[in-house]
Amino acid sequence: MTEDFSSLKSMADVTPELMNKFSEGFFTDTFGLKLTEMTPDQVTAEWVVTPQQFQPAGIVNGGVYCTVIETLASIAGSVWLGDRGRVVGVNNNTDFLRAVRDGVLRGVATPVHRGRSQQLWVVVITDEQERTVARGQVRLQNLSPQG
Repeated sequence: MTEDFSSLKSMADVTPELMNKFSEGFFTDTFGLKLTEMTPDQVTAEWVVTPQQFQPAGIVNGGVYCTVIETLASIAGSVWLGDRGRVVGVNNNTDFLRAVRDGVLRGVATPVHRGRSQQLWVVVITDEQERTVARGQVRLQNLSPQG
């Protein structure tokens, strides 16, 4: 496991490559989630579907989608908030729309609302044919640098 995120003062200058490096050994690394874009207005990532992500029916477990949605929204909210503080998730609502057994999946987080105390992000996960397989939204609480 590499160093954790607590040493970062701000997400504003973190690149996808650096974030992928920081994520080594952590939960999202276990299924190969790789960030490809990080801006204050959008965060994207991809991963390859493997049998280790399946539930007993042989399709991607909904928890994988929830994890990706929470992760991308949290990173996006952190990048947008920058030096003004940190974020924590307070609600994750995920819909599972299409069963997946193989291929590459892509998640894209975009903002719905970014306010003084909270943010709301929507994340859409698509397959290689650009069909939506899961969709979720995450409400984030903005925390001041003091706490």
